[in-house]
Amino acid sequence: MDFGVYIFPTDTTMQPPELARRVESLGFESLWFAEHSHIPIDRTTPWGGRVGAPPLPEHYWRTHDQFVALAAAAAVTTTLKLGTGITLVAQRDPIWLAKEVASLDMISNGRLLFGIGYGWNKEEIANHGVQYTERRAVVREKILAMKELWTKDEASFNGDHVAFSSSWSWPKPVTKPHPPVILGSSGGPKTFQHIIEFCDGWMPIASRTPILEQVVYLRQASEDAGRDPATIELGVFSVRPEPKYVEPLVEAGFARALLELPQGSPAEVAERLDELAEFTSTYR
Repeated sequence: MDFGVYIFPTDTTMQPPELARRVESLGFESLWFAEHSHIPIDRTTPWGGRVGAPPLPEHYWRTHDQFVALAAAAAVTTTLKLGTGITLVAQRDPIWLAKEVASLDMISNGRLLFGIGYGWNKEEIANHGVQYTERRAVVREKILAMKELWTKDEASFNGDHVAFSSSWSWPKPVTKPHPPVILGSSGGPKTFQHIIEFCDGWMPIASRTPILEQVVYLRQASEDAGRDPATIELGVFSVRPEPKYVEPLVEAGFARALLELPQGSPAEVAERLDELAEFTSTYR
């Protein structure tokens, strides 16, 4: 199993270049950055959409731009994979996003892992002009449209939520046909339908999904749809760094586990990185 780490990159913690250097030097496979465009002050949606959730932490509205931060990380590393964990696709223009993804993949020489999600913050999504109930359909169309831009010299798309005439768009990704599209979402029939249709991987949050049960359903649904389950890479966000949590995932065929970094000072982040590196060294 490969191990990565993730954090909300903000102005109050270790900055992306220093963090990326440390993560690579300690032997982690990947570094993942979360994103939120903004957090409306009058928000009523509970954290993560979970009833009874605690107050939303401040780092949610202090995040750097995800692609700027990852580009900075790419510039000071050579082997570290760079993950968007996750990109809120419904809130982004797909033509610009396709160019950002392709540019970062080229700049990093094919090291981008494109994690995507639907989004949970109703007010944030609404400020981007998207209806919350349509966000899944919007994400689907935007990803399909982006694949056209990544893989065709002359691309066009005509859907219910995305439409553009025959167009040129470069650069094309270094990774062929495009960086892996990894859906970060809880399991369920609709989610798995989308994974099977247009994604290369699934990466749920460990504490929010009965993962080992759901992966059986995903594999069966994939076979029923005529797709080889082995073509869907499995990973998990927010795995506890203890053998009793990691080893069942290894046995179930999960390829990647992401470990959480604290939203603390640079010194606190560095200390935790050393602790996590010591734990993961036993799996190399």
